[in-house]
Amino acid sequence: MMTTHIGCMSSLELHRPRSEEQWTAYHDIRRMVLFERRGRFGVYDASHPDEHKPENHPLLLLVDGEPVGTIRVDLSRDSAIFRRVAVREEVQRRGYGRAMLRLAEQFARERGSRRIQSFVDRGAVGFYERCGFVRDPEAVNDESTVLMYKD
Repeated sequence: MMTTHIGCMSSLELHRPRSEEQWTAYHDIRRMVLFERRGRFGVYDASHPDEHKPENHPLLLLVDGEPVGTIRVDLSRDSAIFRRVAVREEVQRRGYGRAMLRLAEQFARERGSRRIQSFVDRGAVGFYERCGFVRDPEAVNDESTVLMYKD
């Protein structure tokens, strides 16, 4: 479990969902923010095989015990890929996304990752740049995402 504080009041924790209720929140946040909000209804698969691979780590961000964000950290030899990063829409722009990326980076670095990558929605590129990520100049990006990294 990774813990930090934001502002002077909130306690943030990033960890694997521990209960059925937390797993439901994890999948609800991802489905709503990353799929339904983008007009993709009925396609989210909560039981996708990638969620259960031992090298992939689904993580839930809790703010004062309340689920607000999700990220999956997929680890390989010395790198990590941040996948399906999402913060509930009604609490966006409060610093939780930045804090979640920082905690996920700490999680990955403690497990030997020297490079962190993420396929970033084009609308979030500026946010990732402010968090220290850069665009991969060698990547072939599709029309909806940009490969970014942080060493």
